[in-house]
Amino acid sequence: MAISIGFQTYTWQMSYENYRDQLDHILAAVKETGGTGIEPEVCMLGRYTDAPVALREALDGQGLRLGALCLVLAWQHQEETAEERAEADRVIAYLKHFPNTVLTLVQLPGKDRSDIARRQANALANINAVARRASEQGIACAYHPNSPSGSLFRVEEDYKVLLNGLDTRYCGYAPDTGHIAKGGMDVEAIFRTYRTMIKHVHFKDMSVSDWSWTALGQGSIDHVGIMRYLNETGYDGWVMVEEESKGAEADPDGVTLQNGIYIREVLEPLGK
Repeated sequence: MAISIGFQTYTWQMSYENYRDQLDHILAAVKETGGTGIEPEVCMLGRYTDAPVALREALDGQGLRLGALCLVLAWQHQEETAEERAEADRVIAYLKHFPNTVLTLVQLPGKDRSDIARRQANALANINAVARRASEQGIACAYHPNSPSGSLFRVEEDYKVLLNGLDTRYCGYAPDTGHIAKGGMDVEAIFRTYRTMIKHVHFKDMSVSDWSWTALGQGSIDHVGIMRYLNETGYDGWVMVEEESKGAEADPDGVTLQNGIYIREVLEPLGK
């Protein structure tokens, strides 16, 4: 089975006020690129937030799939707050309308990394609890670490805590090439080390010369090599592409079209 390639909607979310309820526009833009699916954060669902059947119809109308849905919560305490649990359970129920869609879990970055061991333990307890409930409903989960300065899972030592702490009965790993590089790690080494845990993938490029985000194929990350490795090791899930450059903030449709060209000409042949 070939690797599926789609787009994460964070490219538009950076200009949130312009695209907060424009998922139909985003679907049309993704369709134009030749992508086969999307991964929105819950906040980007807009009018479809409580309307999974309507979202399925909109996706079908563009010939697209909901490859993943991203839930972002703070998870600061030893257990989920009542509000966090209610939101997680609402999203789990929503995804029962979309068989084989991955629930990606992301912790909202804090302001700093103080008291990090306790906060990491709390986050893992919450992540594993959500993933267990999702798994009981037949929904696959994968945790996606990020790289802002206040992220609790940002550098290599954090990744060891995270990836040894995830309950792999219920939760896999969703590596993001850009966030791995931003954390000062060797991207290919992380993929190889934790390959058995990988259930979902994000591609995002950056230049290590100045730590700036770039278009796909214009940065320092060897996405060609990573795509080959995933294919060679039998990965048959999603690769979701996103861009966080200044150009993406100004023109998310335009950069997505350009990334689509790179995908069709360079990456897609490697994932078959």
